[in-house]
Amino acid sequence: MKSNQSNNLASWDVHLDKKYGKAGTPTGDKYEEEFENFKIGVLIQEARKQQNLTQEELAAKCGTTKNYISRIENNASDIRLSTLTRIVREGLGCHLKLSLEQ
Repeated sequence: MKSNQSNNLASWDVHLDKKYGKAGTPTGDKYEEEFENFKIGVLIQEARKQQNLTQEELAAKCGTTKNYISRIENNASDIRLSTLTRIVREGLGCHLKLSLEQ
């Protein structure tokens, strides 16, 4: 997307490139990685709320702690794939889909 010169507005992509660096740069790649982690936390939180589960109830269903669920939902903790799978499968009763993109 292009910048709108008449009123100094820039597209979201241009803003992100200026603030965090372009994809392929160390800062741009770090931003992308952190954003993916953030999205995982949001997805877990939304699924939990749709099922009317508290963090404590979800934690009990998948064998972890309320604090750990909170940390994941608030992007304050890295999550192992095995733990993510257990939260999704046992805690939320869902299936996890992963994809690789270039």
